[in-house]
Amino acid sequence: MNKLLSTLTVVSILIPKVSCSQTIQDNVWKMASQEEWQANMAHQSNLEIKDGKVVPTSTEATFRSKLKKFDKKQSVKSITLSQSPEWLNWKPVPNIGPSNLADAPVALQLGEGNYWMFGRYGKGKNDTTFQAKDTVLQGFDVLLKTTPYKNQLDAPGGLKPSLGGYHAWQSKDMVHWVHHGPVTEQFSAWVTTAEYVDGKLYLYYDFPNDQDPHLYIDDDLTDGVPGKNMGMVFNDVTHGSDCAVIRDLEGNFHLIVEDWSPINASTHAWDSPLAVHAVSKTGIGNFEVLNPPIDQRTKPTGKFSEYVHPHWHAEAPERFPAKVATEDVPQHRVKKGDKKAYATYQVHEPEQNAYGDWASISIGGQYYLFADFDPAGGHGRESMSVAWFTSNDINKPFKFCGNIGKGHLDPDIMFAEGKFHLITQMNTDYVSDGPWVETVEIRVGVDTTNDGAIDQWSDWQVVKEQYDYKEGFSKQIKKNPATVDLSGLPEGYGFQFEVKVTDTTENESKPILDELVVVFGK
Repeated sequence: MNKLLSTLTVVSILIPKVSCSQTIQDNVWKMASQEEWQANMAHQSNLEIKDGKVVPTSTEATFRSKLKKFDKKQSVKSITLSQSPEWLNWKPVPNIGPSNLADAPVALQLGEGNYWMFGRYGKGKNDTTFQAKDTVLQGFDVLLKTTPYKNQLDAPGGLKPSLGGYHAWQSKDMVHWVHHGPVTEQFSAWVTTAEYVDGKLYLYYDFPNDQDPHLYIDDDLTDGVPGKNMGMVFNDVTHGSDCAVIRDLEGNFHLIVEDWSPINASTHAWDSPLAVHAVSKTGIGNFEVLNPPIDQRTKPTGKFSEYVHPHWHAEAPERFPAKVATEDVPQHRVKKGDKKAYATYQVHEPEQNAYGDWASISIGGQYYLFADFDPAGGHGRESMSVAWFTSNDINKPFKFCGNIGKGHLDPDIMFAEGKFHLITQMNTDYVSDGPWVETVEIRVGVDTTNDGAIDQWSDWQVVKEQYDYKEGFSKQIKKNPATVDLSGLPEGYGFQFEVKVTDTTENESKPILDELVVVFGK
């Protein structure tokens, strides 16, 4: 992956000459464009202004503004910094979650100290000979049983027999996990995503595989019994599903679904350059299709072809009638003469990037989509990774940010214990403190005597964004902006700021100044 640069949003300072009757919104000094940065720069070291951003060219860089003057004394009310949403500062870590969780993980936080993961229950060699003992774990008010798996215990629901689908695990600290038993059945084993609303889990699954999101609503995750099966909630005529779900701040459910209409998905890891976006007020139906959030299609040729899917007819023969295979398809265990369901797609050229197995999260209203990435010209799983996209509006197109890892990762994303966890079905997962890239320091100077020179500087202060849980939401994360305490600065006739950035990370990211705003008032 090429090194992609994270962008620091600079705080705007409202500083035009104003009368006392003007509002505080009139007193802002803002640098957010190429012209504004260049016009307000007095000095810089080790940086360049490019595409409206201040880009460090070395490990350390500084930017000092010109002096902003007023006719009458003003004071600095606030200065806030924020960064580019590209979010490149990820750190690889060993497998997160239960050691025997199998298949694609689904992760969900229900608030501080209440973390859940869902997956198939993988059995180890010692399952039949292990002798469970009674035990307790802080934070759980039921008697638990030991298991042969490290840092994992069984709750009463976890002792119920598997139904061939997904199971639920709960943790208070992302280290110790309590198994609560089945949440889906064998026919509903293709679980893709989940949300949590008013004490109820909305657990979505494909049926058949790679088709048509279905839904369970479960109001008790600890009883070892699947919730109410609501059936199909979105009829996906494009094929593909492997959807993500996320609620916006108004409570609407947004599905992001694979769209296989422009590609032979069977030769591209069952992924696509195109995604469907559909929204519903309830999450249980009446989804309205909106504009695609991801569209990296190449040129359509006007030709159509077809591919076989090994599961559709086998799992839902009434909806997906079969025809006889005319050739062997070894990678999908299809032999000539087998009866299988086929799908039609429009051929595009040149070869296309493909994305799928979507996951989603929002940080302070900045939305992110994570997905498997199968690049054009790739060679199977060895070429695959996790990619992510971002948009400041879920209803607008998303921009590619970067990719990480290797293999068919099938990711999900969760905020827990003050960090973001990018959880995959591989042995390596990833953690991040958030999109903010360390380290950024700022100070502000004031001209108190109206002689055009700074008389007093504030202390250098390290600033960064802070993230927290948002009550009532599992995938909407609160962002507290990076702000500076300037209460010790006196009023003055002129102001100047200086920003110092130091790349202290060991990953592909580095701080890039994007926008700065300082607010003044009497």
